[in-house]
Amino acid sequence: FQHVEETVMPAMQAAAEKEQRVSKRTTGPRQSHAKKWWKHWRGRGELLRAISQIPRYIACARVTKRPIFVFVDSAIRPNDALTAFPLADDYSFGILQSGIHFEWFKARCSALKGDFRYTSDTVFDTFPWPQKPGRAQIKAVAEAGVALRTLRRETMRKLNYSLRDLYRTLEQPGDNPLREAHARLDAAVRAAYEMPADADPLAFMLELNLACAAKEKAGEKITAPGLPLPPEEHAEFVTDDCIQPIVPV
Repeated sequence: FQHVEETVMPAMQAAAEKEQRVSKRTTGPRQSHAKKWWKHWRGRGELLRAISQIPRYIACARVTKRPIFVFVDSAIRPNDALTAFPLADDYSFGILQSGIHFEWFKARCSALKGDFRYTSDTVFDTFPWPQKPGRAQIKAVAEAGVALRTLRRETMRKLNYSLRDLYRTLEQPGDNPLREAHARLDAAVRAAYEMPADADPLAFMLELNLACAAKEKAGEKITAPGLPLPPEEHAEFVTDDCIQPIVPV
């Protein structure tokens, strides 16, 4: 605490004084922060409360060429380099890791120095989820997601690859088990959306987006992100694989 007091507090006080000089006001975000300088600027209390109630959550790098989603143990607190989703089930993972979501991401994301950046307001908040998936369709997406993660773990262990190393193999021609696993996941996700095989994913999703927006405006209920089943049935779709915290020896 003494170290933080000596190194952080002066910077916070300087920022507050500068804000006051520039704005000519005695209130402002920097001045408010200076009053609680030992706390994080934006602590994300709502997110931390949400992930503390589930065993794991989904995360991906915020700046990324292609979002690679993983499950993270809820004991690990995400930092600003990650986009975190307080969803613990395999169905939600399958939807987010699908090629349909990837196409939406590329069309809707922002950029940071030329790199794609996952922005929750333009990507996730506008991405419509399947509105009437049947239980069999939900299960198929979940199982395809589990199979994909299993393949990733086994291949990474066998070849000593990182996730990024593994996904770079998709840029190479020829047969690829990872590409095949993603194709099976995509087929299951398309079925959950009841998307015709010849449909353009972006055109289909835009139409669904507009339809959901119109229903919301009219006060009608739409299917929100997450597992669309009663809470008592969620356990069936929550496996236990995730990135675990490192335990000091």
